[in-house]
Amino acid sequence: MWRSLAKVSVAAWAGVAWAQAEPSDLVRKFEDFVRDFGKAYPDEAEYQARFAAFVENLRYIEAENSKSTNRYTLGLTAFADMTRDEFRTSYLGYRAPARAWGDAAYLGAFKASNSSLPASVDWRQKGAVTDVKNQAQCGSCWAFSTTGALEGAYQIATGKLVSLSEQQLVDCAQSFGEQGCNGGMMDGGFQYVAKNGLDTEESYGYKAKTGICKASSGAMGIPAGSVTGFHDVKKNDEQALMEAVSKQPVSIAIEADQSVFQFYKGGVLTGACGTKLDHGVLLVGYGSENGQDYWIMKNSWGPSWGEKGFGKLLRGPSGEGECGIQMDPSFPVVTAAPGVPTSVINLV
Repeated sequence: MWRSLAKVSVAAWAGVAWAQAEPSDLVRKFEDFVRDFGKAYPDEAEYQARFAAFVENLRYIEAENSKSTNRYTLGLTAFADMTRDEFRTSYLGYRAPARAWGDAAYLGAFKASNSSLPASVDWRQKGAVTDVKNQAQCGSCWAFSTTGALEGAYQIATGKLVSLSEQQLVDCAQSFGEQGCNGGMMDGGFQYVAKNGLDTEESYGYKAKTGICKASSGAMGIPAGSVTGFHDVKKNDEQALMEAVSKQPVSIAIEADQSVFQFYKGGVLTGACGTKLDHGVLLVGYGSENGQDYWIMKNSWGPSWGEKGFGKLLRGPSGEGECGIQMDPSFPVVTAAPGVPTSVINLV
């Protein structure tokens, strides 16, 4: 019954503005989407609402892909049955701190030394990046950016890549200014881990909802005291950010509430977003493609988004950067053993 109703509603809803698209083709594409992404809707009303959102999003994707000036490609992601407002509410959760670093052991701003840098950096190739994870419909991006930076720094310090628990941060870090699935910030996560350590992902698995804190009930992934402090990177400085990420993965905040992020599949995102920071991700390197410089970021929306869960953002001159990437970068200092610093830093 839903299929026939969907055909009728979309034929009336889409109107003459998209007359080239046959209702039956739209229904078939939607059914393929539902199957491919394992979607299920509880009733007819939900089906119709999701179908309407899908058609609107498909229209947008095809219009963007037809623009010859775009350096990126959009496509159907797991979010193609959501409106932009629903997507923003469900998957974004970065909250800028009221004051930088709070009560953390602030170790100074990381400033470019103007030393020679490699033409490209990719920490995935150096074994310092875990597999892409999925925050699901929980505003816990900040926790995934936090664990990503810690996983990379700990691997560089010890040679061991350990997947760390985002759920522990979601459940336990409220006293550090975090709000679980309602948002948070990476520096609060770093502060929590410095004091308490963090369990492994395997022993304290992700639930995509805020629960009761069960800290230290699982296997310790990174001991308390291994995080000795934090650096921010000089704001709006491309060279400083390049130098920082040449040393280790860096937590960054970006604006990701635009439709191009919702449906990004590949290429270099350029001129596609603003600077109202609302999403925490991980910077894992930089490079160039067909003469276009870019940053490499690891997202937390699963491997079906972007380039197997990763994305490229335009890298250009100093300033706020594409999507605000150069506005609020930071990284932790991690030791192989508590009390034995291993990071090389440049201070103001």
